[in-house]
Amino acid sequence: MLAECLAAGLGYRCIDRDTIVQRAARNGVSEEELRDAILKPPGFLERFKHKRYMYLVLFQASLVEEVRAGNAVYHGNAGHLLLRGGGPILRTRVIAPLEFRTAMAMARLKCSRGEAVSHIQRVDRERRQWTHYLYGVDWGDPALYDIVINLEHVGIQQACEVIANMARQRCFEATAGCQQWMDNLALAARVRARLALDPATSHLEFEVTAGQGRVAIRGKVAGPGELEDVRRIAGSVPGVTELDLDQLPAGGAGS
Repeated sequence: MLAECLAAGLGYRCIDRDTIVQRAARNGVSEEELRDAILKPPGFLERFKHKRYMYLVLFQASLVEEVRAGNAVYHGNAGHLLLRGGGPILRTRVIAPLEFRTAMAMARLKCSRGEAVSHIQRVDRERRQWTHYLYGVDWGDPALYDIVINLEHVGIQQACEVIANMARQRCFEATAGCQQWMDNLALAARVRARLALDPATSHLEFEVTAGQGRVAIRGKVAGPGELEDVRRIAGSVPGVTELDLDQLPAGGAGS
């Protein structure tokens, strides 16, 4: 409700996790497995660690493409972490006392109080495990957010107004520099997704950064043949003008 209220008040698009999952699934992967990869704790799919990597790469690429034009409210799993590194992103966390959350969960899930409490505890635990596993951070760390709203004594409309007022501040305006940052992030995400999907490199894992068409790729490849595959595939992505593969040593297998 808060996300919809905020989007309406600001005149922004409202984007939820399912929208991103559906976009990512257009690459020929299962929507159900995509959701599991971004929701389940680290133990899930541990035997298929690389598949989880691929799903997260596709999810990130889809999220970046969806929000790169700005003027969007995204509510879902750790969007601020998937888009971290700069840019005019107002990172917001909404909290509430357990009793408040329990009442809302009981109404939404049509379950007993005990079932609602168990659900909340499980979700919180999995989110904490997920963010620590992927990013080495504590999901609840207030330093990860620009604003934390407690709904104990603040209604949805009031919370919406507070966040909207902050979003209108100059520090969160989308400048040309911010747009360049988003374009760089989008290009890096597209390259990483292309490498994850191509049969020649789908078994490998990479870190990719981009700056005005120059793309740097870090990781490991088994030999000159895989190195050339990376060069060919990454170089074919629209927008790539130069490749930096100096930190892509041949000789180690991808994890």
